[in-house]
Amino acid sequence: MTTQPQAEPDTEQSVTLMLTGDVMTGRGIDQILPHPASPELYEPFVRDARDYVRLAERANGEVLRPAPFDYIWGDALAELARFGPAIRLINLETAVTRHATPWPDKGINYRMHPDNIGCLRAADVQCCTLANNHVLDWHYAGLEETLAVLERSGIAYAGAGENLADASRPARLPLASGGKVLVWSFGLTDSGIPEEWQATRSQAGVHLVHEDSPAEVEALARGIETEKGRGDIAVMSVHWGSNWGYEIPATHRHLAHRLIDAGADIIHGHSSHHPRGMEVYRGKPILYGCGDLINDYEGIGGHEEFHPDLALLIFCRWQLDREAPGALWMTPLRRRHFALEHVSEDEAHWLRDTLTQERRPGSPPLTVDRDNRLRWQHAQATATS
Repeated sequence: MTTQPQAEPDTEQSVTLMLTGDVMTGRGIDQILPHPASPELYEPFVRDARDYVRLAERANGEVLRPAPFDYIWGDALAELARFGPAIRLINLETAVTRHATPWPDKGINYRMHPDNIGCLRAADVQCCTLANNHVLDWHYAGLEETLAVLERSGIAYAGAGENLADASRPARLPLASGGKVLVWSFGLTDSGIPEEWQATRSQAGVHLVHEDSPAEVEALARGIETEKGRGDIAVMSVHWGSNWGYEIPATHRHLAHRLIDAGADIIHGHSSHHPRGMEVYRGKPILYGCGDLINDYEGIGGHEEFHPDLALLIFCRWQLDREAPGALWMTPLRRRHFALEHVSEDEAHWLRDTLTQERRPGSPPLTVDRDNRLRWQHAQATATS
């Protein structure tokens, strides 16, 4: 890999991707945007989404409201302008709907008003993965409206649909080289996705996969083998695992390896609220947990040992001619006032030390450059088996 990320235009030989974990624009975030949804909640202790704004303000001072659509991205926008990723992929963990009936007895329900979709356009998001445990928070009508809003906005999506065929189909994002980025989105039940949300031949829902089902795992592998062509990049975006902690289940590692064996190029994992370990397998990156990028948890106590206010904006420079990553770097950011800002040098080094400690054997070490970005020294890595 290169020793310093460069802002180079995409060519026929290379393309830059932005990968993030959960982007949760509902609840408190939605309330500060220009067109807030009705604030009622059905949580055990919080009944008004504006209470999450008050919690953040109690912790760190006044939050701008109403805030323009680009506000929540903060310093991330300068990073996007510098590196100009052609592909910008997020896990959208929020229903985009006016629908008022929550999924019964779920407890936590994220909703963003459709007229606030401009907050995704502000960062030029190209694709949202939807196979997660919040996209159906406002029932099937909420899912239907979410898909319709994304389609009207020209934002591709994967992982949810009106039946299993739709939910399991990859998004196809064209590249200047003539190839495309294929994005599959699926979730495992250990991420909290309810079993009844599973899409079927005749029922809308999400692409839910049981990692202990050989047939379902092999269906994923066959999809890669069938769909991926020469010059394509196959991204497997998976919502898996618990919210907190660094342990990576052996089942997750085996699944990631099987998909790379089938032709996957990047494993884009999310669900944990903080970044988790990483691995290189057969020269391909596995991001076991990208961590939340945007949420409304500011001011909520607990789990301080994980520094839950820290986030990563992940970039991958993919070399199409070598079918391998040419560079991978991460910009550490902090959530404050419901916006993203650059971290201190100490915080960047804490992230480096934590992720280096939690990386898989044989995976590359992380270093911190003069701008507090984390760089993955891929050239020093040896492929694991």
